[in-house]
Amino acid sequence: MTLLIFLGCLLGGMAIGMPIAYALIMSGIGLMVYLDFFDAQIVAQNLLNGADSFPLMAVPFFMLAGEVMNTGGLSRRIVNLSVAAVGHVRGGLGYVAILAAAVLASLSGSAAADAAALSAILVPMMVRAGHGPGRSAGLIASAGISALIIPPSIGFILLGVVGNISITRLFIAGIVPGILMCGVLALTWMLVARHDRVEPLPRAPRGAVLAEARAGIWALMLPVIILVGLRMGVFTPTEAGVVAAVYALFVSMVIYRELKPADLYPVFLGAAKTTAMVMFLVAAAMVSSWMVTIAGLTDQIAALTAPFAHDPRLLMLVVVALVLVVGCAMDMVPIILILFPVLLPGVKAAGIDPVYFSVVFMIATAVGLLTPPVGSVLNVVAGVSRVPLTRVIGGIWPFILAQLLVLALLILFPAIVIVPAGFISGQ
Repeated sequence: MTLLIFLGCLLGGMAIGMPIAYALIMSGIGLMVYLDFFDAQIVAQNLLNGADSFPLMAVPFFMLAGEVMNTGGLSRRIVNLSVAAVGHVRGGLGYVAILAAAVLASLSGSAAADAAALSAILVPMMVRAGHGPGRSAGLIASAGISALIIPPSIGFILLGVVGNISITRLFIAGIVPGILMCGVLALTWMLVARHDRVEPLPRAPRGAVLAEARAGIWALMLPVIILVGLRMGVFTPTEAGVVAAVYALFVSMVIYRELKPADLYPVFLGAAKTTAMVMFLVAAAMVSSWMVTIAGLTDQIAALTAPFAHDPRLLMLVVVALVLVVGCAMDMVPIILILFPVLLPGVKAAGIDPVYFSVVFMIATAVGLLTPPVGSVLNVVAGVSRVPLTRVIGGIWPFILAQLLVLALLILFPAIVIVPAGFISGQ
């Protein structure tokens, strides 16, 4: 009955248009009333405790780094370098989008920000070259979600906080799956774009490629600094966010000189607004998660998953299917805050490595950002590129299938995540 009360309050609130953060609070209050110990002080204290987390301080700094990169010219230089390197290949602009998305993912950790930046630059170029607008926008949206897997990922920061898992280990574990996602996308693009009548860009002279590499070297150094610093223990993931933000500000204002002091206010304001939404969701989720624990809902969920616990692959398949279905109606942050802490105990009981589970869970959640009607990355790309949403949905399905193939491979062969992560982290 407690599970029905929780889901009824949560889904009922969302059904009448209540913001998800408030629906989370109401689901916690609903359980309190049902168990007959409502106390407003407990609600307020859990709200404060939800946002009072040192690792969560990384979120505003990585958000700021992403805003600075888009405004200060770092993102554009990455795209220019990719165009110079592979733009001359048949269908080369598609490979440019995938390569640029992978590099930007290692800088910001925000799928929506990366997809927006790439859509504004590349979709018009791809359409002029002869690619369909829906397919072009769909590719960029699909490539953009790699930002949630390739470190530094804001999603992994939230998973680490919610599940009490090492964020550094999550970052390192996401490297190989993120590269695999981009590789499968490139193969899919090669298959779907081979019949397009496109005019490849002229091959850039070697000098031009070197010039773009020199211009982009400052941007390319950021992921190296972050990964090496994390691997060597120089700084924590939270401190890495500070390093990323300060480095992006320095390069944009001093090296490239595209970010002026007058631009700082809107940049900081944009980062603050996005951070406020995420942090309020996290704080609200603490109310419901505390009540979920008190009401024993985690034990009930574990009992529901018990029939699949004898086969870890079958359990992972069920969990991924659940996340994909929920992802059609809910955004990334609520999925992480609601589903992950509920599913994690049962997964641990089945003997599944929590870091491996986190990576697969994150990929499934990221695919949900591409599925209508809620898919936030899908809507961002459609809005920025000015391509009708229906056309983007029509063009994105081959790339969603490619990402589902990656999920299937990771479920069948967990070593794809576990072995490289252990080797890179030295464990």
